[in-house]
Amino acid sequence: MRSADELRALAEAGNAALGSLTDREASAAEVVAWVAANFATDAAAVACSMADAALPHLVAQHLPGVDVLFLDTGYHFAETHVTREEVARALDVRVVDVRPEQTVAEQDAEFGAELFARDPGLCCARRKVEPLQRALAGYEVWFTGVRREEAPTRALTPLVTYDERNGLVKVNPVAAWSFDDLLDYASANAVPVNLLMSHGYPSIGCEPCTKPVAAGEDPRSGRWAGLAKTECGLHL
Repeated sequence: MRSADELRALAEAGNAALGSLTDREASAAEVVAWVAANFATDAAAVACSMADAALPHLVAQHLPGVDVLFLDTGYHFAETHVTREEVARALDVRVVDVRPEQTVAEQDAEFGAELFARDPGLCCARRKVEPLQRALAGYEVWFTGVRREEAPTRALTPLVTYDERNGLVKVNPVAAWSFDDLLDYASANAVPVNLLMSHGYPSIGCEPCTKPVAAGEDPRSGRWAGLAKTECGLHL
């Protein structure tokens, strides 16, 4: 694996070459092609919440057999698990289930039941952030489905950056896409989409912390509804 300095320099060069956040910004497919030209398939991973499979499908066009990391928190909707199975069956990818060190029952025994309701930040840290950080240790680059329109905190998301916390290159090929772009891609390529997406859930996380969103509302307003929390911590 390349050193942190080498990966940091590569990320800076890639972001410049792809025209991130400029009027000449590269398309999602061009971003993935850049990754494929600079990284081996087994050095790359795709983070996927199983809300849809647009990103895994897009990446697999250039990196067939790529690892798709699914954070199996123990709190997912049944529909999310169904989508995970469809992705594994339908796409040229390898789904890797990433689990916390503790089961939900073990966490309840240590911290009390429903930690997500009392301290959602700690729950996300234990069931999402730490497991992903552990899983990413074996890769040089990871893809995310972060889109700029999702929230003000994501408005300046670059196409490529160096992820200092996780020590690898982070790529956001669909950063410029709208929610409609996402659905159009999924429809045009017949990729799996979580059934909840058509029932008012434009952003899908753990079942206890995800609510449906009314038309016209912030697509992420159903995440941790009623709380000050807006991010799980994976993309801070």
